[in-house]
Amino acid sequence: MKKIYTIFALSAASVAFSQIQKVEPAFWWKGMKNPELQILVYGKDIAQSEIELSDGIQIKDIKKVENPNYVFVTVNTSEINVPKFKINLKKGKKNISTYTYELKQRASGSADRESFTSKDVMYLIMPDRFANGDEKNDSRPDLIEKANRSLPNGRHGGDLRGIIDNLDYIQNLGATSVWLTPVNEDNEKVYSYHGYAQTDLYKIDGRYGTNEEYRELSQKLNKRNMKLIMDYVTNHWGVSHWIIKDLPSKDWIHWFDEGKNGFYRSNYKTTTQFDTNASEIDKKYALDGWFDTTMPDINQKDPLVLKYLTQNAIWWIEYAELGGLRVDTYPYNDKEAMAKWAKAITDEYPKFNIVGETWLNTAGQISAWQKNSKTGEAAGYNSNLPSVMDFMLFGDMPKALKEKESWDNGMIKLYNVFTSDFLYPDINNLLVFFENHDTERWNEIFNADPKAYKMALTMISTVRGIPQIYYGSEVGMRGDKTKGGDADIRRDFPGGWKSDPQNAFNPSSQTPEQKEFYQFSQKLLNWRKGKEVIHTGKTKNYVPQDGVFVYFRYDTKDNVMVIINNNEKDQTLDLKRFSESLNGVVKGKDIISGKEFPVQSNLAIPAKTSMIIELQN
Repeated sequence: MKKIYTIFALSAASVAFSQIQKVEPAFWWKGMKNPELQILVYGKDIAQSEIELSDGIQIKDIKKVENPNYVFVTVNTSEINVPKFKINLKKGKKNISTYTYELKQRASGSADRESFTSKDVMYLIMPDRFANGDEKNDSRPDLIEKANRSLPNGRHGGDLRGIIDNLDYIQNLGATSVWLTPVNEDNEKVYSYHGYAQTDLYKIDGRYGTNEEYRELSQKLNKRNMKLIMDYVTNHWGVSHWIIKDLPSKDWIHWFDEGKNGFYRSNYKTTTQFDTNASEIDKKYALDGWFDTTMPDINQKDPLVLKYLTQNAIWWIEYAELGGLRVDTYPYNDKEAMAKWAKAITDEYPKFNIVGETWLNTAGQISAWQKNSKTGEAAGYNSNLPSVMDFMLFGDMPKALKEKESWDNGMIKLYNVFTSDFLYPDINNLLVFFENHDTERWNEIFNADPKAYKMALTMISTVRGIPQIYYGSEVGMRGDKTKGGDADIRRDFPGGWKSDPQNAFNPSSQTPEQKEFYQFSQKLLNWRKGKEVIHTGKTKNYVPQDGVFVYFRYDTKDNVMVIINNNEKDQTLDLKRFSESLNGVVKGKDIISGKEFPVQSNLAIPAKTSMIIELQN
């Protein structure tokens, strides 16, 4: 332990002897279903003093750890009948430090809050690259990395105010929920804009704004019947996190004695989680290895760590009125601990949705991570995680559109994805997408061809699940990850900065190329909002032929035919093949063009085109 404390020690000048320096969570709420609250109390050698609560409040449990600078105090909030009480640090009979703790009243209906579902379209934003609404916070004296827009991997100045200022744009586009990559403090020296090396889990990074502005964003979204999705990271923190710099105990993180400063890189083989034949050493390096030298791997098996992560997530849900969580690198965590974490949150909020980043290649592997999965059950596991990301569809979409048609290439790859739907216990609760902040830009892969974009957006907007789009794709934004790295797929949105020569937020100032992308996206996504048949209807697939994939979404009230023609030539469909789905149908309406036409024996489909046809009897 001495070695760790030497490496991660806070400077002596920054801590006062036997004083309460920090309390987390700083406040809590009355009326939680789980009334037990674990309070982290931190200060120099604080464990050598006695802790006493005012107003006769009983301490249920006190945990002291290897590091004497920490004490973990557990109370039962249902037994506390005052809105505020004091945490007193005592030496004998003398009070040497006091913290006033507040128990707030929960907002009405908080436990029954609605969350994102298949009714939603999720808009993914990297805040530093979206819009700069407050130039005064671009750099801050208390945070190391300063704004430098000329540096691709630097801070560019985008912030929460910029997102708030452009909510009309997001809503008019047709999105109904907003997922932000992490906005908690990331106070690393360089490359901090992405936010995944967090240094304070209870504080919004000052270069994005304040905790209050984050809550303001959520509240303004809620007023529009939209939702804010927090990107939550349980697997790793930043090396400059205040707890990492003064570890409560060695096993708070996964420490490798053979590595420099405890570091050993993950082998990234999370398939070992369910591989019954996997070696223990491979599992250890996959799950306990670090993502990078600046991202120590958190040990969720430690009960104190797990409680800290659980309470922190609940704190943000309650405080910021969140509408969901997206959890980064889900399979890299201890799966048993994460099952407890997810259950604790959904027990508190029964309608709350959490989607895990399950970056695996097959439906069998991905589905094992969804709650009540039979695949997971076969391995003796239930994740309690409501939603997962359909990385199989993501991986096969560009192949399907680029490959030459053959027995097992081309559009048949898309059909094969959906033949595995039976593996998912909640098929409508999958996140479907063709790109995100970690992947090659779709418009780069297809050279900003609007036809390829329209086919891809048609698919994720009409198949089962929750479509997610990545900021800027709707105006044709590109980025080459292979040549330019992550920075190039995270370019600044045109018009988000006062000095930008062109503003794509304003439809009237969009270029003709941008308009084609935007207008298609806007029409399709706004149509989708009111279509229950797309949200929860059944699906009937027809095996692709000649590069044309046809499927139907239907329920007792509506019937929609979706056609994706990836062929280089126009195609004519013989509608007799689809008679079981077209029984009684006499006409259809293409929702993009608005044209109505009789549904007869044949239907002509232009090359490289998608159609969404509302059918009528």
